[in-house]
Amino acid sequence: GAPNFIVDLCEERMMPDGSVSKMTDAAKAEVLKVVDEYSMKALRVLAVAVRPMKELPFDTNDDEISTDQKFSALRQNLRLLGLVASIDPDRDGVKDSVLAARGAGIRVVMITGDYLKTAIAIAKNVQILQPQDDEATAAVDCNSLRPGGQYLENREMDRMTSTVRVFARAKPEDKLEIVKSIQRMGQVAAMTGDGVNDAPALNQANIGVAMGIQGTEVAKGASDMILTDDNFCSIVSAVEKGRAIYSGIQKFVAFIMSVHIAEVMQIFVCIVAGIPVMRTPLQILFLILVTDLPPSIALGMEPGEPGILKLRPRPKTEPIVLGWMWFSMFLNGAVLSLVIIGVYIAALVYYCGEVLQAEIATIDNSTLQLSKARTVTFISLVWSENVRSYIARSFDKPFYVNLCGNKMMQYAIVLAQLALYSAIFIPFLSDKILVLRGSDIGGVGWALAVIGPVGTLILCELSKVITYYQMKNYQRWLAKKEAENAAKLEAEMAASPKKAEAESSSKEAKEPLASSVDKIEKVERPPAVRL
Repeated sequence: GAPNFIVDLCEERMMPDGSVSKMTDAAKAEVLKVVDEYSMKALRVLAVAVRPMKELPFDTNDDEISTDQKFSALRQNLRLLGLVASIDPDRDGVKDSVLAARGAGIRVVMITGDYLKTAIAIAKNVQILQPQDDEATAAVDCNSLRPGGQYLENREMDRMTSTVRVFARAKPEDKLEIVKSIQRMGQVAAMTGDGVNDAPALNQANIGVAMGIQGTEVAKGASDMILTDDNFCSIVSAVEKGRAIYSGIQKFVAFIMSVHIAEVMQIFVCIVAGIPVMRTPLQILFLILVTDLPPSIALGMEPGEPGILKLRPRPKTEPIVLGWMWFSMFLNGAVLSLVIIGVYIAALVYYCGEVLQAEIATIDNSTLQLSKARTVTFISLVWSENVRSYIARSFDKPFYVNLCGNKMMQYAIVLAQLALYSAIFIPFLSDKILVLRGSDIGGVGWALAVIGPVGTLILCELSKVITYYQMKNYQRWLAKKEAENAAKLEAEMAASPKKAEAESSSKEAKEPLASSVDKIEKVERPPAVRL
């Protein structure tokens, strides 16, 4: 077992020549020095000891003797045979994953049953401990969590867990206390484990992560997530994937809201300005179900952007749609409305010669000419929204970055285009149901329709400059908030000992008075009378 425990139980040791000598304090120090040397090389060291005996030191027929008592009787006067050192090499990619997690604002803490120096060496190898970290405060033996067998007070425990990166010689119950401490500080705790004894900590953690290969069924049942390959790298990959999914939801909401805001603005402007409404109810329904929905669903499947792990962790109370997103949605909706209304007015002037509803009603074939203008606007809007879906793949990066990275987006755009051309060219569907005249708008109509997507592309890409600075400011605000919370917690921890000392002094000052009063009462109070 653990050398520091086994050596303390040894009364003698075996020498290289097979002879036996007494285990003195100097010999113990020599053995532990060798243990330290191996441990500093990230080797796990076990001590092997035996006890030769002619008979067992307890009655085997006595059922009242517990297993612990039997073991306690056996592990006395042991003879140290030697040390066994082994190495569990780091898995490929763990070091990079630890650094990636740190960049993502995730503090990686190692809780292990290994000897302290072994734990420190391993932590250094995988970058959990970095050169600037002070080993004296960043790595501790878990005995310091429970001096005298009792766990520290909450404040002291929180002070330790807020800075320590390596806990060595940990027991399963230590994990539970560490998780509780992290949660008391308002942080989200993810805990890994594989044994039955790890189940309480896995259940207590915000995210319990069980090992799929070596984990017990009890640990798996108590956890929220199971690692099928027992690899730490998979946890970081899961964090990245989770952020990508969440970002995809935000992009979906931002896109669908921006195009719907634009459609509402367009109808509102037409009604207020006295312009013929640019589309019929059936055309609006067609746009929502057929041309808007597929690209928005594809946005929800958008792969994560390269720098997504460098963003600050979002607060648990953060809404899906942030303030700067609302601004971006209204800004892009206004841009889309401006462009499409411009195309519609140009089409009205070209086909009808007029813009206002009252004047258009007086011209010949007003219904046919108006349907042509609406067709041009309909085509321009579908193209513009398809372009907008590519722009919406990132809030701050140009649309051409990884343009074809989302295969589902390509399918969605193809589907939207097929639906568009079916709506404007297929007889009965186009002229009777949707009242669209795709074959009658001529070359000028198609040229006018192109203005929409081109204008949308230019103006929406320019609006990303504003969004970029808003996102940067929000990330800085998160970092500032995190620093303020850390400083507040540190101040509370620093004030806690002084407060406890003051309370203790006050209590000590009151105790003599209380004792005197108690003595007086005992002297003066008459004995109780029983009736």
